[in-house]
Amino acid sequence: MSRTWAYLSNYLIYSAMAVYTLSFFAHALETAWAVKIPDSSAPKTLDYKRTEKVARIATAMMILGFLLLFAGVIARGLSAGRVPWGNMYEFSITGALAFSGAYLAALRKYDLRWLGLLVSIAVLLTLGTAVAVLYRPSAPLVPALKSTWLVIHVSAAIISGGVFLLANTVAAAYLYLDAMEAKGERTPWAKRLPSLEYLDQLSYRLVAFVFPLWTFAVIAGAIWAESAWGRYWGWDPKETWAFITWVAYAAYLHARVTVGWRGRRAAWLCLFAGSTFLFNYVYINIWGTGKHTYSGL
Repeated sequence: MSRTWAYLSNYLIYSAMAVYTLSFFAHALETAWAVKIPDSSAPKTLDYKRTEKVARIATAMMILGFLLLFAGVIARGLSAGRVPWGNMYEFSITGALAFSGAYLAALRKYDLRWLGLLVSIAVLLTLGTAVAVLYRPSAPLVPALKSTWLVIHVSAAIISGGVFLLANTVAAAYLYLDAMEAKGERTPWAKRLPSLEYLDQLSYRLVAFVFPLWTFAVIAGAIWAESAWGRYWGWDPKETWAFITWVAYAAYLHARVTVGWRGRRAAWLCLFAGSTFLFNYVYINIWGTGKHTYSGL
């Protein structure tokens, strides 16, 4: 039965990749049509309806891809008889799920469809790397991971990471549009994107929303470390970089609220904080040393 669930998980993840690819192409078509300037024989309303229809299809494919990937992650857990967070392959597929889930959740409140192209690319790159490079067959957990804290600590960290990366994507979009406006006016496609003030505020709100959860994830990790290794903190590389990420995002929030940083400086600080998270996730997990090496290859 476990082998059946493993095969089903692989099939669902491949299917999710195919659907995310369709979402990527639909978003690309929507972007291409959006920059067309209708002539007198093609009213703007007609061009808008065409673009709107393709955008809805792209979003629908993103939702379907998320559901297929969610089912694939669940099937992976069933195949192993545990939560699917025991190695980098499982972290990667769950991280892609969290990132796309954060995008879809934010899409319900904010007009973020313009980010769909970047989100679909990032998810496809993550899943492609996971399948082609990081894949490992289902296996039991190492002793240190056999704890209830695995569910509590890792789930909080994964959700936080998904929202952090979404905030970083918004911050990167801010810097791109800011540089464009500094050289002159926006291109026809970029004129459809939100204002710099909107992007600046959205990035801040995403970080402020999820920062308490990341704080909880770091504290939960320390409690788990005491249970597993008899100490709350040992300056293990992964622990250290998790703390560095916490400090970086705390500095970002402090700069926003207390110092009054806005715009370009705040966006760069947000990207720096996000880079510490990615370094911890990629480099420390795979090539790092210490008690967290079970997270690697």
